[in-house]
Amino acid sequence: MKSKQLTGLILAGLTGLTMLGMVACDGDNPIGGVALKTPNLANASSFDYEYVTMVNGTSLSVKNMILGRSFKFTNGFPGTTGNIDTDMQEAAMTFSNASAKLGRVLFYDKRMSLNNAVSCGSCHHQSLGFSDRMPVSVGFGGKVTRRNSMSINNPVSFNNLFWDSRAQSPMDLSLRPVFDHIEMGMESDEMLEKKLAATDFYGPLFQEAFGSTEITRRKVSLAMTHFVSSMVTMNSKNDKVNEGLAQFTMMEKMGHDLFFSERASCFKCHSGSNFSAPDDPGGAYGAPTVAGTANVGLDKTYADNGKGNGNFRIPSLRNIELSAPYMHDGRFGTLESVIDHYSRGIQAHPHLDANLKDDRGNPKRMNFTAEEKDALIAFLRTLTDVSFISNPKYSDPFAN
Repeated sequence: MKSKQLTGLILAGLTGLTMLGMVACDGDNPIGGVALKTPNLANASSFDYEYVTMVNGTSLSVKNMILGRSFKFTNGFPGTTGNIDTDMQEAAMTFSNASAKLGRVLFYDKRMSLNNAVSCGSCHHQSLGFSDRMPVSVGFGGKVTRRNSMSINNPVSFNNLFWDSRAQSPMDLSLRPVFDHIEMGMESDEMLEKKLAATDFYGPLFQEAFGSTEITRRKVSLAMTHFVSSMVTMNSKNDKVNEGLAQFTMMEKMGHDLFFSERASCFKCHSGSNFSAPDDPGGAYGAPTVAGTANVGLDKTYADNGKGNGNFRIPSLRNIELSAPYMHDGRFGTLESVIDHYSRGIQAHPHLDANLKDDRGNPKRMNFTAEEKDALIAFLRTLTDVSFISNPKYSDPFAN
């Protein structure tokens, strides 16, 4: 029997994660036919992760944004009260172009999964606003995850991440998928560190980023936090209109006005510069609402209760036209179907968000006309940031 056939049979028979992990520890060898690559970093030194150019031409310091994240956020903006996040403070103090460059490589490297099958970038494609067009994503072993892969939009601005808000910062989020038993399957810190150390390119990258070739889980988490925190998207047509640099079409303006009207009340859940839920909504969302989440009446009985009582994270609407399908389970394939839900499909639920109830406590029936639906979609498309999804500093270095 040929050696490749024998290897295939052996791998097919491995059912224990520990056994598979032993085979996958060598980051230089392909596992299950996956050919690993070396990143192309020829132009990477020219990428500026430390500053983001805003639509009006001013520069925004990512480090300062991370420092601001040391406090609780309200509606996407740093507050003056709350507990200091020491992890994010460390992330700010260690931030550099070199560390964010390292984070970019880690984000797209399939070695970060147990069997070299998937990377963070496998479920977060730049061209799709860092989403993946799947109702639910596929993990390292072919199993599907429970929820839709959320797009990545200004994560440094949030205290609650994931659909159930279980992560409190980009640092808290950074390695959760890596060690998840369905998503990427890494079994231990030691396994991760040994896999990365087995390459010939990570040592110099860690040296440049942190002053030492030593690879640790903490450094991996910091580097990935730096890269993800640098993902700032603020250059859409809507941003340009707000700065007086562009004008809405008649249909976009109609959609804008409807979005911010009391009738539609979209702005009550999708507010602020990120068009997202406040992290600490207080009374604005009614008593049952958990910070940054709401029950939007998808079902009368939920198979997945999210944060609890059917509450799920209200995501940013930036780049929303790119990130279908929608909702935590990807049930809606188009923006039209999402708007149809809010127009006439909201289900009665004991914990339905207060903003989605009428004066009698029943689910609202907004009954949008076809023209109104088209107008809302036209406005939502003005939230797309083409420069963000085409910026080479966020691209996959393993693609070439």
